[in-house]
Amino acid sequence: MTTVPCETAAVSAGLQRGLALLVAAAYFMEILDGTVIAPAAPAIAAEFGVAPVDVNVAITAYALTLAVLIPVSGWLASRFGVRRVFLTALLVFTVASAGCAAAPNLPVLTGTRVLQGIGGALMVPVGRLAILRTTSKTDLVRAIAYLTWPALLAPVVAPLVGGVLAEHASWRWIFLINLPLGVVALIVARRLVPDLREPAPGPLDRVGFLLIAAGVAAVIVAAEGLRTGFGVGVAVALAVAVLGIAAAIRHLLRTPDPLVDLRLLRVRTFRVTVLSGSAYRAVITAIPFLLPLFFQVGFGWSATQAGFAMMALFAGNVGIKPATTPLMRRFGIRTVMLASIVVGAACLVGMALLADDLPLVAVLALLALSGVARSTGFTAYNSVAFADVDPADMNHASTLQSTLQELGVGLGVAAGALLVRFGDAVGVVSGAAGPFRVAFVLLAVLLVIPAIEGARLPRTAGDTVTGRA
Repeated sequence: MTTVPCETAAVSAGLQRGLALLVAAAYFMEILDGTVIAPAAPAIAAEFGVAPVDVNVAITAYALTLAVLIPVSGWLASRFGVRRVFLTALLVFTVASAGCAAAPNLPVLTGTRVLQGIGGALMVPVGRLAILRTTSKTDLVRAIAYLTWPALLAPVVAPLVGGVLAEHASWRWIFLINLPLGVVALIVARRLVPDLREPAPGPLDRVGFLLIAAGVAAVIVAAEGLRTGFGVGVAVALAVAVLGIAAAIRHLLRTPDPLVDLRLLRVRTFRVTVLSGSAYRAVITAIPFLLPLFFQVGFGWSATQAGFAMMALFAGNVGIKPATTPLMRRFGIRTVMLASIVVGAACLVGMALLADDLPLVAVLALLALSGVARSTGFTAYNSVAFADVDPADMNHASTLQSTLQELGVGLGVAAGALLVRFGDAVGVVSGAAGPFRVAFVLLAVLLVIPAIEGARLPRTAGDTVTGRA
């Protein structure tokens, strides 16, 4: 098993707040750019002279690159050092953003989106590794709190940012806003990111990388293809996904120095986080994707109105944040996790019952409550993830979690779209909003899976990181 000792200190006395904020900002840029292009697709299509659905290739290319390259990020950090890889990834992401803004056609935009994905795939996992390796167990909850808010904020802000910029300025500003952020981050990163590296890293597990890349890529392709229906291409992609992932699991369990160490799944708290936690993330991630469409298609709202309504989710996220850690210390991570799942499922059912004549304040209150559950749920999962992982295994653990989280996000959006199509096909609820109502109810049902797995955790799970007596 590969370890990543530091040339300086392995664990600091406390939380390095500046480093945590830097990685959180990088994470925010990565997630924002993964979702912000969707509401601007019609404007991009009009300028390039293509159908709006064709712009989906730029979204898929970004998600595919992230999912394929994240598994190799841990080895690159071991081989070349955390600081060097993080700075290079940040530079690539920033330059690629400029390329996206200047793209003259869809093929060029897709190519620069791939470059963005390369930067994002290495930037966030390596930054998270730097935090995990330099933060003591007792400060881990505070560190995770910094890394949680981008996942809460970016998907909610993206519809508003993309819609407003595309409607009132230019879709190119979606990418231009990354330039000043990237330059500032590069300057700060040179001072804050520690030079963690391994003196004698093992060889790259090329077979493992190729198998994981093939399996993950096929999953993303199949999920994207299902949005337009099941065909030969989707069937082939699903077959490649099953065979590739099965072969990858077999190889990773047998090789002495795997790209990703699946034996870490023996740690119960880590297993629950990366497996059922990814299912929870997939369901919750689908909400900011479906709600703006639900409001526009079902209620006839404008893109800007729908985007502003989504800010209620953000209000719930932020409002509960100061109380999340005290709640976990008082009641335990498992209790907070299960309560978040139950409240989240109830909010999904409430969304399915929304009517266009309902007072706006009631709609916003429901969204805010959903944001509260979203925030506490993400924080609970992220806090318990590394509670029982040995510091020497943080490299593999961070890589595996990042890969499955990215898959959860991508599959969540694809699943949301697929459930809407299913709701339209069965036609059990009439009206333009009917398919969305069906999708919300089915998403609530899917939360049964993480609820069952979470209930199997011991009551003391994660007490070492929360300081709970």
